[in-house]
Amino acid sequence: MSAPAGCVIGLDVGGTRIKAGIVGPEHRVLLDRTRATGAADGGDAVAARILDLVTGLAEEASAAGLDVAAAGLALPGIVDESTGRVIVSANLGWRDRDLAASLAARTDLPVVIGHDVRAGGLAEAVLGAGRRHRDLLFLPIGTGIAGAMILDRRPYAGGGYAGEIGHVRVRPEGRPCPCGGRGCLEAYASAAAIARAYAARTGAAATADRVAGRAAAGDPVAAAVWRDAIEALATALSAYVTICAPELIIIGGGLAESGESLLEPLRAALAARLSFQREPRIVRAALGDRAGLLGAALLARRAR
Repeated sequence: MSAPAGCVIGLDVGGTRIKAGIVGPEHRVLLDRTRATGAADGGDAVAARILDLVTGLAEEASAAGLDVAAAGLALPGIVDESTGRVIVSANLGWRDRDLAASLAARTDLPVVIGHDVRAGGLAEAVLGAGRRHRDLLFLPIGTGIAGAMILDRRPYAGGGYAGEIGHVRVRPEGRPCPCGGRGCLEAYASAAAIARAYAARTGAAATADRVAGRAAAGDPVAAAVWRDAIEALATALSAYVTICAPELIIIGGGLAESGESLLEPLRAALAARLSFQREPRIVRAALGDRAGLLGAALLARRAR
């Protein structure tokens, strides 16, 4: 059997791990690798690690008889896809870094970069839960919260600044947020915020998924923390729905593992805030932790 033609390299670079792979023309991951990001080593070391990983994957692909046409990277931070520059990525220790040019020079491949959440949203829109929908919001909820705005089937970047729904103010003069503001959605509904709120009320440590489980089991403190998070999410989403009118909202990230214990009350809380607006469907993401890698591969196909 002949080797698949038109393969691409995709990398999903997180603050802790880099998920990388060779993706075939049918969006199947043919080779995959995971490496520690090593952000504590500094921005230059992370960039060197990414360069080595892409080069190594290209060599592995060649040895396996795979034709690699381009590379795509999904990165955290403020990313300007139109110029290929990372404006700032605090997680990786980067500021104004032209990573695409460095990679292209090293590998002799076309290289495109994108924001990690927008890349994941693109993958969900093309390959996952968002198929058949023109306008949607992909909202992964983990340590932080950011959104991928898919408008008329295209990710909207706003010069790298779009989609920061985690910093919509849901409680005036509310809890402080690491961004420097107060009352941000992320300070109430992220997995980290849920864990902090439960610990503050009980003195006991618990992850967000354990808080969800305890809430479902009837723990009144956990239920109150969980309800606060859902109300904050519904407040932020009602503003987004009023402005952008998505047909679909896809919830991803670690909090999506709670399934209907999150989605059912969130649907009800959002519906209660809407009047004339089109009510979107709210569903769980389909691609799990492969969304960023597959999104990076989709970006790479655009660079060919």
